[in-house]
Amino acid sequence: MSIKRVVPDITSDRMDESRAFYTEFLGLELAMDMGWIMTFVSSANPTAQVTVLQKPPTETPLPNMSVEVDDVNAAHAKAVAQGLDIVYPITTEPWGVRRFFVKDPNGVIVNVMAHA
Repeated sequence: MSIKRVVPDITSDRMDESRAFYTEFLGLELAMDMGWIMTFVSSANPTAQVTVLQKPPTETPLPNMSVEVDDVNAAHAKAVAQGLDIVYPITTEPWGVRRFFVKDPNGVIVNVMAHA
């Protein structure tokens, strides 16, 4: 079996804020918006995608994800400037990545990272 892409599905009750987070902070493009589901795509790599689904009436656990960027320091500065909730400080880890964790509008923790 060959995997073409992996797309995390995020459940949200904050669709407008989610749209802003994924487009304005991460720079993804909104490829599909049906009101109850949105898919965001990287223009540089169309197989890199995130889907946000309208939160159902019952509690649904949200997935975690990692986003590799080319300049983690610039991403961190942008997150700070936008007042986003950074829940793990920018750190160079012993295994060779520099990263920080930021919460998206839904409380999902996104590991924003680059190889050191």
